Amino acid sequence: MSDIDVGKVKKQFRILGNSPLLDRAIDIAMRVAKTDASVLIVGESGAGKDVFSRIIHQNSNRKQRKYIAVNCAAIPEGTIESELFGHIKGSFTGADRDRRGYFAEADQGTIFLDEVGELPFTMQAKLLRVIENGEFLPVGASNAVKVDVRIVAATNVNLLKAVEQGKFRSDLYYRLNQINITVPSLRERKEDIPLLFRYFCSELAEKHQFPRIELTPEALNYLKNYPWRGNVRELKNIAERISLLEMNRKVDVSQLRGYIPPIERLPVLIESDEYCESNDDILNIIIQNRKDIEELKEEIHRLKSVVISMFNSSPATAILAPPSEDIITETIIDYPEENIQKEESVNLRELEKKAIISALERNGGKRSAAAKELGFSERTLYRKMIDYDLNKKN
Repeated sequence: MSDIDVGKVKKQFRILGNSPLLDRAIDIAMRVAKTDASVLIVGESGAGKDVFSRIIHQNSNRKQRKYIAVNCAAIPEGTIESELFGHIKGSFTGADRDRRGYFAEADQGTIFLDEVGELPFTMQAKLLRVIENGEFLPVGASNAVKVDVRIVAATNVNLLKAVEQGKFRSDLYYRLNQINITVPSLRERKEDIPLLFRYFCSELAEKHQFPRIELTPEALNYLKNYPWRGNVRELKNIAERISLLEMNRKVDVSQLRGYIPPIERLPVLIESDEYCESNDDILNIIIQNRKDIEELKEEIHRLKSVVISMFNSSPATAILAPPSEDIITETIIDYPEENIQKEESVNLRELEKKAIISALERNGGKRSAAAKELGFSERTLYRKMIDYDLNKKN
C-alpha cells in the first residue's frame, strides 16, 4: 500500500485524471524526489513531462534553491555550450564579458533538460562530465568549475534507438536513466479524456462568461477514441477552439469533426519498445519515393545488361534473338548514375520544402507549431528553413 498521497499531489500541481498509469508515474516522482538520483522522464510531446520535473524539484531537499528549465531543442547548436556552461570574456566574437551558464546558475538546485535527445553529440560528452565529476569548463576557460546540480531530463524520442543508431551516447543514456518515469499518453488513459475536456471548457466558459460546451454521447465517444497525437496540449486547444467558435452549445459528432482533423488523414504511429513516437506523412512519402527510385535504378541497370549482352553475342545469335522494340526504346536513352542521384535529391528536397511551407502556412508561420506537426525539433526546422531560403517568407 502506497504511503504517497497522490490525490494531494494532483491538487497541488493541477493534474487531472484517475488513470492508474498516471498515478504510478506520480508515485515514482514523489519517491525519488528526496534523493539526488538522475531522472529521465519519457513520453510523447504534450503529455506533461515538465510537470513531473517540477514535482520532483518542489518535493526535494533542493526546493529552496533554483529550478532552471532548459529546452535543448530551442537553443542553436552554435551557442548551446555557452548557454549551458557559460563563457569567459574574449572567448569568441561578441563575448564582451564573462557569462554564467545555466549549470552555474542552478548550483545547489535542479536543472531540467527538456528534449535532451536533441543535444549535439559533442555536448553529450560535456554533460556526462558534469554528471560524473560535478564539473565543467566554461567556453574559453582553462579551469574547471565545480557544481552540485540535480539533473532531471526529458525526451519524446526513443533514446535506446538513438543509441543503437550512434546518435546518443550509451554511457550518458544510462547515467540519465538512473530512474525512469514514463508519462502515459492520452490514448493510454482514455477514461480521463471526458474529465479533461469538461475542465478546459468550464475554465474558458467561466473566464468569458458564456455557457459551457456539452457533448452528445456519440460525440463524447468519438472524443475518447480519437488518437490525440498532441496529447493533453492538443485536447486543450480543441476544447478552447470549440468553446470560442461554436454557436451551438450542444455539440454532436458532425460538429465535433469540424474542429478535429479526420483520423484517416493523421500520420501513422510507429510503436517502440519504450513508448510511442509519431511519424509524419512526409517521412512516409520520402521513404516511398526512395523505394521507387531504387526500383527504377535496378530496372535501368537490368535493361542495360540485357542490351550489352545482346550486342556482345555472335551475329547469328543476335539474328535469331533480336532485342524487342520495347527494350531498344527504353535502353537507347542514357541514364547516367549521377543524373539519377541528382534527380532523387531534387525530388526529395522539393517534397520536403513543400511540406515545410504547407506546415508553416497551416500554423500561421509559427515555427514551434509547424515543427511539432512535421515531427522535427524547432532547431532542425530552422536549419531547414535557412537551407531552403524560407526565412524571408516566414
